[in-house]
Amino acid sequence: MQTFDYIIVGAGSAGCVLAERLTASGRHKVLLIEAGGRGHSPWIALPLGYGKTFFHPTLNWKYTAEPEEALAGRTGYWPRGKTVGGSGAINALVYARGLPRDYADWVAAGATGWDWNTVRATYDKIETRVSPTGAKDGAGPIHVQDVSDRIHPATRHYFTAMEELGQPRIPDLNGPEDEGATVYRINTKDGRRMHSARAYLAPALKRSNLTLMTGALAERVVFEGRRAVGVALRHNGQRLTVRAGREVILSAGTVTSPRLLQLSGIGPAGLLKSHGVDVLQDAPHVGGNLQDHLGINYYFRATEPTLNNDLRPFMGKVRAALQYALTRRGPLSLSVNQCGGYVRSSPDLPHPDTQLYFNPVTYSTTPGQTRSVVQPDPFAGFIIGFQPSRPTSRGRIDIRSADPDAAPLIQPNSLSTNEDCEQVVAGGLFCQRLARTAAMGRLIESPMDPDLFTMTPDDILADFRRRCGTVFHPVGTARMGADAAASVVSPRLKVHGMEGLRVVDASVFPNITSGNTGAPAMMLAYRAADLILEDAV
Repeated sequence: MQTFDYIIVGAGSAGCVLAERLTASGRHKVLLIEAGGRGHSPWIALPLGYGKTFFHPTLNWKYTAEPEEALAGRTGYWPRGKTVGGSGAINALVYARGLPRDYADWVAAGATGWDWNTVRATYDKIETRVSPTGAKDGAGPIHVQDVSDRIHPATRHYFTAMEELGQPRIPDLNGPEDEGATVYRINTKDGRRMHSARAYLAPALKRSNLTLMTGALAERVVFEGRRAVGVALRHNGQRLTVRAGREVILSAGTVTSPRLLQLSGIGPAGLLKSHGVDVLQDAPHVGGNLQDHLGINYYFRATEPTLNNDLRPFMGKVRAALQYALTRRGPLSLSVNQCGGYVRSSPDLPHPDTQLYFNPVTYSTTPGQTRSVVQPDPFAGFIIGFQPSRPTSRGRIDIRSADPDAAPLIQPNSLSTNEDCEQVVAGGLFCQRLARTAAMGRLIESPMDPDLFTMTPDDILADFRRRCGTVFHPVGTARMGADAAASVVSPRLKVHGMEGLRVVDASVFPNITSGNTGAPAMMLAYRAADLILEDAV
């Protein structure tokens, strides 16, 4: 039985940051366990490559949620990273800190020490912000690129249309002015994905006190009494146990961290007993509080060329590939989500409640079909999309059986509150007003089915139920809070009632942040490392 000071389960957005920070002093011996592979696929490094990783069976767990009556009986597709880098290796790269009120709500939910001023200082430590001229602000390893000089010319109509609606153009979604239209910043460097595996883990692997074990499926946490002392895992067809002298840290993500707790005997007692799992601690909130962003796209044919014209023809693909190979620029170096921003769907709201997306590309499908962003429609087109930023519905993720290989039981419980349904209608009506502006009228040749222009509020909600999908931001299934009766981990991310066990990933978010969740997961891990090292003294 090998012994380490810290064992981290999951080499995703959070786990890679933890591994680097916990080994930096050279004093601690750390094992990082990853069920997937090493993450060397060129589709990971290529920013637009997520169009390929989206359904890639060796890089993606390809989960599905349970059918939902509120979504017309549909089952949602839940991609999750199955590789070093985790979901940060396969996401669309939009870098969003979230809004200050998101973290005020964390504190109000019992997550003391996670206020906006504290997390903003942490973001400043992990980031290097890069302007179009190459000027840099900050010294962190995560490069956050301002790509406003590279976006498609068709996006100019979006900014003019937003101005018609009284929405300002802001230079940075993560700046002091965070409401309005913006070019999305992405975490890339030299035209390649700059996720936590590249920024943090790669340099850390040169240290002798860090061991990375890939292709290793963690099956449960091992306890002596109520103290976590190791992890039972399966590697290369063999079962073995590795021991932790200080702590076991679960960083397996919102889907898998609560499942590992449940498989280890920490979870709702009735559920565990029904699957033959011995109950170590009855913890009903493990797996609960699931939150996610649901979004929808409205498709339009365009009056001028868009990325469809660049990436659909064979020679267009060749040109884009050559441009990327020679300069690390061009459409392959960007996210498909080029523009967007936070807005208030109604001017009488106190703060933004909706996130917008404007994409100069369409990849429409018929039911039962899938199409990659690198194989767009054979005509000029673009997308206006939105997601309600702070949904109030809550779901669950649980084990299906005591078998660690069994797929998770994902029950999002989408649109289960009147407030969420009202936000959907308000967001759809905002997109409708946007599409009806004179500026957007110059870009729209015709709406594609369904026709946003003719929709009533009831139509908008019904269409959302038929077509919406997760925007792949699940959080909250091991929520942080001071009250052990209402949360899973403390504000220091220790599992209530246990010793030597923490959870450090997006599952601990008490509330979902208003935007994309990759950046908050990395921020959380960096700050968590401070807490862990403080406790090690």
